[in-house]
Amino acid sequence: MIFSHISDTHLGFVQYHSEERENDIYTAFDEAIDTSIKDHVDFVILAGDIFHVPNPSGKAIVVLANALKRLKKSNIDSFFILGDHDISRIRATPVPWVYHNLEFSKYIGNGKPFFYKDIFIAGFDKRRKSEIESFENDFAQVDAEAKKHQGHKILVLHQGITEINKFAGELNSTDLPKSFTYYAMGHLHEQALKQFSHLGGPLAYPGSIELTSSEGIKETQKGFYQVDISKPEPIPTWIKLDTRPQFSIKTSIDDISNEVNAIADKIKSLARKPIIELKITGEISEPGLVQAQIAKLSDLTLRCFWKSISKEQSGSVFVNKPLKIEDEMHRIATEILGSTEMANFAINELLPLLSKGNTDDASQAIVDNYEKFKKGVKNVTVS
Repeated sequence: MIFSHISDTHLGFVQYHSEERENDIYTAFDEAIDTSIKDHVDFVILAGDIFHVPNPSGKAIVVLANALKRLKKSNIDSFFILGDHDISRIRATPVPWVYHNLEFSKYIGNGKPFFYKDIFIAGFDKRRKSEIESFENDFAQVDAEAKKHQGHKILVLHQGITEINKFAGELNSTDLPKSFTYYAMGHLHEQALKQFSHLGGPLAYPGSIELTSSEGIKETQKGFYQVDISKPEPIPTWIKLDTRPQFSIKTSIDDISNEVNAIADKIKSLARKPIIELKITGEISEPGLVQAQIAKLSDLTLRCFWKSISKEQSGSVFVNKPLKIEDEMHRIATEILGSTEMANFAINELLPLLSKGNTDDASQAIVDNYEKFKKGVKNVTVS
């Protein structure tokens, strides 16, 4: 028996306000689904952040519906949990629930054990740091149930593990229930696979299926896991997806002409136009000369950015704006609000509602967020 473990698809994410980048996400997701069908997997697990925002576009909703429909036609079941990008703070039913109600896919994020043939599966939706302590009792209960099962046991989570990424860590591996044979993780965008001696099986992050704004521009690979559980020991195999190339290249102002020519030779035969970032060292006395050099790459790239390493200047041959506008928005919001969590709420949830004129929903979101804040403060013990 084989299953696919896919995470952080972020359907509907639009980078640089570019339709091509939006379609890159859909293309990668469709490739993961079609590869799973071609390889005759038995089921698919979607480990959270299915959509990029809680109120996704109609196109994103249809792309997921068509993918799940293809799986159903091939007699492949699918299971999902919700990530932080899927969960709205307003009183609304999460969009992925539609697919559960239509029996296109099955929601497993409430912690209740589910049996697929002889496989024990349990999942938990994303929990914020203020809610992490609630995992202790839930993990104890699900671990007790898992111990009773003789076959494979899969735990699906959308949380950061400290030993994998200390900066994004929300749980330690020692906090996890011990009796599972495979830990299907989501949330971290880098691929990771690790076996801890105190856990019953490998802990795996497939990573995001495409580069998002939080990851920057870099040369990397994206994909998902196919996991063979036909034997007592799970065997995860990482499947690479065909994503748009991205390169971050360091050069000096004195050598920029030669570097641009070398880049042009390197990328002109690529099937998809890449995204290029040039990090330039040295004194840039005339930025116009840099723009003139980089303009040579305009027809060969989807986007081409540059920034000065010494002065931290940045620019683009397309638009005069920060290198990563989404990151800049988050940075400014965090600086003003003094909280990463509040900045995420403002940018990911409040701003989309206000931009569409949904003032009532925005007001309710603020009220709900305040109520949760009060609850968190009430539970704080001051020593």
